[in-house]
Amino acid sequence: MRIGIVILPDQRWSESQHRWRQADEWGFDHAWTYDHLGWRDLVDGPWFDSMATLTAAATVTSRIRLGTLVASPNFRHPATFARQITALDDISGGRVLLGLGAGGIGFDSAVLGGETLPPRQRVDRFGEFIELLDLVLREDGTTWRGDWFTAVDARNNPGCVQQPRVPFVVAANGPRSMRLVARFGQGWVTTGNTEGADLETWWGGVAELCARMDATLEAAGRDPATLDRYLSLDAAPVFSLSSADFFAEQVARAAALGFTDVITHWPRASSWYAGDEAVLVDVATRLLPELRAG
Repeated sequence: MRIGIVILPDQRWSESQHRWRQADEWGFDHAWTYDHLGWRDLVDGPWFDSMATLTAAATVTSRIRLGTLVASPNFRHPATFARQITALDDISGGRVLLGLGAGGIGFDSAVLGGETLPPRQRVDRFGEFIELLDLVLREDGTTWRGDWFTAVDARNNPGCVQQPRVPFVVAANGPRSMRLVARFGQGWVTTGNTEGADLETWWGGVAELCARMDATLEAAGRDPATLDRYLSLDAAPVFSLSSADFFAEQVARAAALGFTDVITHWPRASSWYAGDEAVLVDVATRLLPELRAG
């Protein structure tokens, strides 16, 4: 089992850089940040760009993989985003994991003045976004005129360090997004079904999603062993770092469902992911080697 951690981009780099260094030194397998222009009730507080943050993180770490959780077409264009991804992959020495999703409603979908799209159209747009991003990252001189995006002779030279491109970790809960996972994803990330669920109901929903993902891969003729599976533990109604023992239990449940990777969040003082950093220290120093071996 591989263990990852999300570090929200809500602190100045002078304050947050130690977290990225510490995650690397502790032995976490991957570290992520949110790719938003503003997020939920934190939109009025400090918030920093994900790609700049990950680039800075790449310069103060040596081995941990770095990723977006998740980038979306709400404000990204494949041609320009590909240049940023290529630069980050180069600076990090090939340590990028690119989390991608359809994008939700809220600040990101409204701040540029566009209309808020219904779910079906958001997935339509995401399908075109991921297909074009895949092309631009793999091929030089891409021209594309679609329903949502246009590119004219988009360049990718020198290309990614990781070939043929950085790994895509695709967020999906619905059938159409799962088909995009089967087609483009090296990884699948899910939050489970979060609406009004207690903990046991949430885990039941996660198990159902795993079965659907297996069926989707089978229908696409893809070997399930070729797909890494990431579970965002803190989409559950109980924070995964409530205690070290609880975290270990949640990791074990994820492993039993076939997940290869789990992701937690660095505890914050209040609001989202509020918790005690002492629990994180305990997990990282005492349990992490054992959990990763398991």
